[in-house]
Amino acid sequence: MTEFRRFDLSSGAFRANSHAVYRELRDAAPVCPVMLPSKQQLYLVTRYDDVMTLVKDNRRFVKQPENAGLRSRTNIPWLPRMFRAMGSNMLYVDQPDHTRLRNLVHKAFTPRMVESMRTRIETLADELLDRAEASGTFDLLEDYALPIPMTVIAEMLGVPEKDRARFRSLSEKIISVDTNNGNLSMVLPIMRFAIYLRDLYRDRRRNPKDDLLTALVEAEAEGERLDEDELLAMGLLLLIAGHETTVNLITNGTLALIENPEQMQLLHDQPELTRTAVEELLRYYSPIEIATDRYVAVEDCELGGEPLPKGALVMAVLGSANRDERRFENPDTLDITRDPNPHVAFGQGIHYCVGAPLARLEGEIAMRALVQRLPDIHLAVAPDSLRYRKSLFLRGLEKLPVTAGATEKSH
Repeated sequence: MTEFRRFDLSSGAFRANSHAVYRELRDAAPVCPVMLPSKQQLYLVTRYDDVMTLVKDNRRFVKQPENAGLRSRTNIPWLPRMFRAMGSNMLYVDQPDHTRLRNLVHKAFTPRMVESMRTRIETLADELLDRAEASGTFDLLEDYALPIPMTVIAEMLGVPEKDRARFRSLSEKIISVDTNNGNLSMVLPIMRFAIYLRDLYRDRRRNPKDDLLTALVEAEAEGERLDEDELLAMGLLLLIAGHETTVNLITNGTLALIENPEQMQLLHDQPELTRTAVEELLRYYSPIEIATDRYVAVEDCELGGEPLPKGALVMAVLGSANRDERRFENPDTLDITRDPNPHVAFGQGIHYCVGAPLARLEGEIAMRALVQRLPDIHLAVAPDSLRYRKSLFLRGLEKLPVTAGATEKSH
């Protein structure tokens, strides 16, 4: 009989010590049976090679429970239809639906649109750092890491400025999955989000604009359809995923550089290293620590020496794979010159993060500006007072209070 270890994967306390736990699991139980406080049983996959197998093998491991012989996550009678619609987003569907949805996003979320945001991101970073320098002590998350990606994705999608604080609040509630209550805590905020998005889509049908929401509506009208449920699911995914990952990249990355001042100084002295630095920051403190659900399909199988029954819930721990000593030399050392750097912070395979180019652009601009202007930045609180947000999937701090003296601007 399989013995399931008990972990509260979503707790901030676990997240603060997770790398030590993952190191132990990689050595002793690389595909580890785990029981959450909600009594849900799953398998954590922690080694790099096993994670790559899990995220790229779309025959044995699927996203939709019904493709593994289980009840659909959206086929729950008491759930409102608008909540069930959210199960239609790209994160949770298999081929051929995934390919169709991803192609539609690529049509709307073009490299040209991403690159067109460069000047806007640079301006935002400078404005925010002006205010930070003036205050001396500030919360890097709320005052810098959050406003950049939230403003960018909101402007790209066409979310009115007056609504952005509202969508941030709803986003926070949706991603903060409580493993004691399963997904119940997500129902009300998702319903509110769906109502809000429906109103935005109705407006874009009447009054098209030069934004991503209009592009999605028009893609629906051109024959490669997004139905009403898929439009809602896509809007939700882009609004949340379009800023949460980058918030954590900038915040976690700053903390990593503060913890490694010689790397901070190296990046200040050689700003041309920013690209490889961002890749290393993505590896070192992965913004998405655990990838979303996959299920064993087809038949009983084996992964990493662990037998997996058909229908088992399996989760790839990206943050552990990125610290696997079998793949990375000195994995617990931050090295901003590391190249090549085959991390899996954005996943791999068909579910590779569609927003990765935007996250990289935002991360490179934000980190370069921060390190050039505030190279003496340091924590304003004791390191052991930092707290991580309650989230099953994301590695994100609640706050990052810092202090920095003003220096001459450098671009």
